[in-house]
Amino acid sequence: MNKCILTVFTTIFSLICIMSSTIFAAEEKIAPAPAAAAKREYTAEEFHKALLEEVEKVLVKTKQEKFVEITKELLNKEQEFKVQTLALEREREQLDMNKREFEKKVQAFFSLQQKLLGCLESQDSLKDKRIDHMVDVVSNMKPDSAAQLLSAQEVELAVSILGKLDAVKVSKIFNLMDKEISARLQKQYLNMKK
Repeated sequence: MNKCILTVFTTIFSLICIMSSTIFAAEEKIAPAPAAAAKREYTAEEFHKALLEEVEKVLVKTKQEKFVEITKELLNKEQEFKVQTLALEREREQLDMNKREFEKKVQAFFSLQQKLLGCLESQDSLKDKRIDHMVDVVSNMKPDSAAQLLSAQEVELAVSILGKLDAVKVSKIFNLMDKEISARLQKQYLNMKK
């Protein structure tokens, strides 16, 4: 788009120069330009300023004030366009940088999430191993000793252990427990089986 505007501007400027030189040639004789004009290098700002001055001189000579205003307006619009383009490029770069940073944070979050899930799974597997070990211990105990042990445990742990024992052994353990504890554990045990 920038090249398109520059091309349009260059074309308009060329047409204005051709028109003005034609008008000048008809009105007065033009002195030839000196052959050995000193070459000078301009910065972008100096070039823009010098270009404005030269265009204004040429157009003022043609007494076409509308051309002067239009050309000044075109040059100002071109300058505004350049400023807007630079601002958009900076914004795009900032957005790209923010996007990359966000993607890094998302990756770090997923990595942390995977580690957490891994820790939870390992904790669950360790808990299952400990419960299986307790099931082995309780299954080898006499029912009255198992009843005393399970009565002293947390309800969830006792129910988990009872859930993995043989049904005959479980019924003997329930019969030997205190009636209140037995009733509470049986209720939890039935809910677990569903």
